[in-house]
Amino acid sequence: MNPRGGERAAAPANPAAGKPAVKKDGPARREPAAPKPPAPAAQHVAGLSTQQRLELLYWLKLNRALETRMAALFKQGKILGGLYRSLGQEAISVGSAYALGPGDWYAPVIRNMGTCLVRGVTPGTLLSQYMAREIPVHGRDNALHFGKIEGGMVSTISPLGGLVSVMAGVALGFRMRGEKRVALTYSGDGQTSTGAWHEGLAMAASLKVPLILFVENNRWAYSTPVSRQVRLENIADKARAYGIIGVVVDGNDVEAVYSTTRKAVEHARAGNGPTLIEAKSFRRLGHSEHDDPRKYVPAEEFAVWEAKDPIARYERVLTEARVIDAAGLKELEGRIESEIDAAQQWADAVPQPDPSRLTDGVYAEG
Repeated sequence: MNPRGGERAAAPANPAAGKPAVKKDGPARREPAAPKPPAPAAQHVAGLSTQQRLELLYWLKLNRALETRMAALFKQGKILGGLYRSLGQEAISVGSAYALGPGDWYAPVIRNMGTCLVRGVTPGTLLSQYMAREIPVHGRDNALHFGKIEGGMVSTISPLGGLVSVMAGVALGFRMRGEKRVALTYSGDGQTSTGAWHEGLAMAASLKVPLILFVENNRWAYSTPVSRQVRLENIADKARAYGIIGVVVDGNDVEAVYSTTRKAVEHARAGNGPTLIEAKSFRRLGHSEHDDPRKYVPAEEFAVWEAKDPIARYERVLTEARVIDAAGLKELEGRIESEIDAAQQWADAVPQPDPSRLTDGVYAEG
């Protein structure tokens, strides 16, 4: 389970053992090479190896560091469009993506940058995308128009809930072709109140397709609390209406997210249909970078959930298990910072969009 290539080197077996060389990409019109998606390991579900646990920590920290860099670029006016960060929710994206096999497809939404990273999208490509450069999709709006079918990545759909039907269709295609692959997508808690979300889940359940649907319950749909839109303790209970499995998982525990997803993957791959997974977490920032959540979120909620931070929590777990020490953590953070510096250097050199390609991918050819 060792992703390779791109602007970064693979996570070492022991981050304290030495800093690998970082590949520095120069100006080019070609998209930087993406790491290969991780191959299934022998220890899924039964337990994670030391190497796998270190890789999970690497992806978590890379996810947060990259978004932190993007926030700085946003304030400098270099990020165009909105920026929707996942501070405090990184374990959902990383743990779920890590459980997928190399042939599985996924559709991220606005807070799933960690999913893209784990599945092989490079930091340089993401920076270039958010900076509206020519690579990878001719400058189209950040997270909302970015997909890569060759890598099994379906782009976000702006109308909320619409991705559920799309990914149900992808999963149906797998089944019709006799392929043992699964499709995974995400929604926020607010999306579960839309008609499109229910229509998609009803279709997936009735056709018994290999779909995994995550609900990232971060307690707030923009400024509306979950308690004002759902009269259920658990959103996962909605699965009962469609005759499928509904599971609740601690969204701030990366290994729990991984294990829960892995079981859902095996369930779907065996032909048993969809699983609805509710990951409970908290959005520690506003809906987007321009939104101030302190205007509507009770102050005490921030203190409670900062104490449950998924990265600090996982660092404690691995430190206590002697998987990594303080020196190893410092070395890993330095390495990630260098990788992001190199990725930004590459993205800065990517040219502005070519106006002649404005309608590429908009109209059918021929």
